Amino acid sequence: MTDQDPSPDPPEAPKPLPGAAAFLGMGFSAAVCVGIGVGLGLWLDHVLHTAPWLLLAGLAVGVTTAALSVIEQIRRFL
Repeated sequence: MTDQDPSPDPPEAPKPLPGAAAFLGMGFSAAVCVGIGVGLGLWLDHVLHTAPWLLLAGLAVGVTTAALSVIEQIRRFL
């Protein structure tokens, strides 16, 4: 008998890289988030006569939401 441990399990295979559809989905989701934020900001500016402040706030919210959405989608492949 030998004192050697049995061979360890082979390392996990890397996860497959996402296809073009996944990247298109990320881009589409980012564009929709920013578009909705800007659209709501423009509409609220028009209704409340606060231009350009709510447009800028909508843009900030849209970009933040887009970044969080893309990060969430990327984590699926890590």
